Amino acid sequence: MRPPPHDVATRRPLPPPATRPPSWTVVDDAEILARLRGADEDGAKDAFDALFRGWYARLVRVANAVVREPAVAEELVQDVLLELWRRRERLEDGASVPAYLLQATRNRALNHVRHRRVEERGAARAGGEPTREPAVTGELAAAELDAAVRRALDELTPRTREVFELSRVHGLRYAEIAAALGVSVKAVEAQMGRALRTLRERLAEWLPEGDKL
Repeated sequence: MRPPPHDVATRRPLPPPATRPPSWTVVDDAEILARLRGADEDGAKDAFDALFRGWYARLVRVANAVVREPAVAEELVQDVLLELWRRRERLEDGASVPAYLLQATRNRALNHVRHRRVEERGAARAGGEPTREPAVTGELAAAELDAAVRRALDELTPRTREVFELSRVHGLRYAEIAAALGVSVKAVEAQMGRALRTLRERLAEWLPEGDKL
């Protein structure tokens, strides 16, 4: 199957993305995966289009937080989305497509930073200039923050972590989470409160004073 139409100059799939991710339910996420892997080309293209519209802008923000170059961040995200299209039939059962996109975007951004540093060192040596190590690179900061977030999430109970990820990773509203899990909105609010308190405590050094998760 051919990938969905995209602009030849930018390699960006069409149409342009929305500004925020769709409010999928767990069932919708599974359906997106099934359509991406299915034999129906139109269904696969529709699923890809939904992912692109919903996640492009967010993925660009994730990439740009590491590379600090908006144009490069867009290119990296376009590569991630095209790679998803190419390997869609090999996605595993139960895979979370949004989680895959976020991880792939972070990995590509970090690899870009590593490659850029190697090139800069090579150019400095070729010109006879001493290499200079920045105090804190985008690569190091992103890797340390990612590790800190993982440690903090590991401290949460399974249900609290599930609620947090449905809200902050998948973009569901509290009412949608409550419906998906069969609990009340108040219960969701309580779980999110516990998750945010834990994360604020564990990630205090990464948050500017007065900033909130």
